Amino acid sequence: MALFSQDRILVPIDFSEEAFQALEEVIAFAKPAAAVHALHVLKALEPTDPGLVWQAIDDDKRKENVQKAFLEKFSGDRYSGLQFVVLVGDPSSKIIDYAEQESIGLIVMPSHGRTGLSRFFMGSVAERVVRFAHCPVLVLRQ
Repeated sequence: MALFSQDRILVPIDFSEEAFQALEEVIAFAKPAAAVHALHVLKALEPTDPGLVWQAIDDDKRKENVQKAFLEKFSGDRYSGLQFVVLVGDPSSKIIDYAEQESIGLIVMPSHGRTGLSRFFMGSVAERVVRFAHCPVLVLRQ
């Protein structure tokens, strides 16, 4: 009996070096037939954001820009089976929901290691995912 499934692995990406390193580690660790999912969650636009007020940007354009940036960094044969998805909303909720919908067996994510007031005010996405995910969560620390 395995501790966790290696068939479907999710790596949330926030475009930090820690997240990119986690993705590289998962690709090296995963079985060849494994489905590796990378997920980026954009915060919802506020009604007072200038881009929204002037109708210069919308969620579809933001998603398109993120996908383009991701594909520039992760193109080539090594990343051919990688599935990349961009969602809009609360990061921890979207990560948990996506993992459940896609029957993910393991979530691998970095922790930025915030402490004190910055952790209190910003919260911890990794902590919420660990608490509420239906599957095991591996948190990589610096």
